Amino acid sequence: MASSDRLTPVAEAVDQTVYYNTESETYHMWCDESEYEPVTTALPLAVSSIHGVDPAALEPLADSIDPDALNALVVDWCETTRHGTVDERAGSVSFLFSRCEITIHDDGEIVIDPDRTTR
Repeated sequence: MASSDRLTPVAEAVDQTVYYNTESETYHMWCDESEYEPVTTALPLAVSSIHGVDPAALEPLADSIDPDALNALVVDWCETTRHGTVDERAGSVSFLFSRCEITIHDDGEIVIDPDRTTR
């Protein structure tokens, strides 16, 4: 998890703040199982705000990862954490989406590395 002293709030996506880490040049947000929107809704909104485009201008998330499987994985991680069985958590999942490398950690942190495919 990124140290909060290195994070600067930069945008709101689905009532969640998107933060910027100046050291790693990455964006961060956190999944919360109590939020209404699933990760597959929040993520494209965050990426569109980072790129400064309408969400409809992005490629479909399903071109990068199975949305149902991703939602199920994040819900499972949240339930595992809520029940205190941290030792059963799996780590993270990473994939490319709309010129960004996305990493979702089992603690709910989403790291968005913009323009990853051009580095």
